Amino acid sequence: MTKSAYASSGVDIDAGKRAVELMKESVRAAYNQSVLAGIGSFGGLFDVSAFKQMNHPVLVASTDGVGTKVKLAASVGRYRGIGHDIVNHCINDILVQGARPLFFMDYFATSKLNPEQTTEVVVGIAEACKEAEMALLGGETAEMPGVYQPNEFDVAGTIIGVLERDAILPRSTLLEGDLLIGFQSSGPHTNGYSLIRKVFANMALEDSLADILLAPHRSYFNLLYPHLSKVKALVHITGGGFIENIQRVLPDVLDAQIRLNSWLPPAFWSLIQSEGQIATEEMYRVFNMGIGMVAIVDKSSSADFQSSVSEPSFIIGELVPGERKVILN
Repeated sequence: MTKSAYASSGVDIDAGKRAVELMKESVRAAYNQSVLAGIGSFGGLFDVSAFKQMNHPVLVASTDGVGTKVKLAASVGRYRGIGHDIVNHCINDILVQGARPLFFMDYFATSKLNPEQTTEVVVGIAEACKEAEMALLGGETAEMPGVYQPNEFDVAGTIIGVLERDAILPRSTLLEGDLLIGFQSSGPHTNGYSLIRKVFANMALEDSLADILLAPHRSYFNLLYPHLSKVKALVHITGGGFIENIQRVLPDVLDAQIRLNSWLPPAFWSLIQSEGQIATEEMYRVFNMGIGMVAIVDKSSSADFQSSVSEPSFIIGELVPGERKVILN
């Protein structure tokens, strides 16, 4: 059989079709009753008639990628966690505004399509969507030789969520004395991996270390969404660490004082800092240091909030008069 001109250019249509066949059952498992058309359609269709029961529905949208964590995953042949990474990162990004996720769409691009590899990523995406009771409405797989280096890939995604307008976070009621309550991360999540890869460039990545560095970015939706009425603001500790992300929700007249001795970062953060000879302030500006989400709550209701959430948390600081800065103490 004569090889097609398109295949000779490096693009294999048949590989794309095989990838779709391998992943379609997992994708369909992430559908819900609102999905009217998904895989195989030119566009996903989602029934929004439930919005009629809302007073003032507001859609929230966010797009993001996993970053250079994909290179680390490719180097050890672990792909499914990357699917969880992209979904959960996006879920957290709209959760901090108070939104419930509705549907997700993914984009996977690579130099040469490996159907099994692609399927592992998409299965991870579908699993994470199902955990959040969110539909995986559609996606795109692209094979682009010459744009990506051999054996490299990238993954990105878009999420759409909804909330009532009067429930949008952060609230305008942030005051001096409000407490910052931190929730544990599952690892570095999806930030700082260019620096992490540099730190470990000349070290063998043993399984135990790979487990830590490739642990999927956790979702805080199921943990925190039921308790948002008690929250004034949420902060997702992503790129920019504590310094830049907490600053996003502060009014002009308040600072956030973070007490660094209020929680103990896992030991691998000390390893990264010592091996990379990284200043402490930069560590807290680049990484989550063991805290992936921060809730700001009224001091008088903080104990009730902490007891109502089903995992341990840490009071890591408070709001004080200032100029919209984050102060590490």
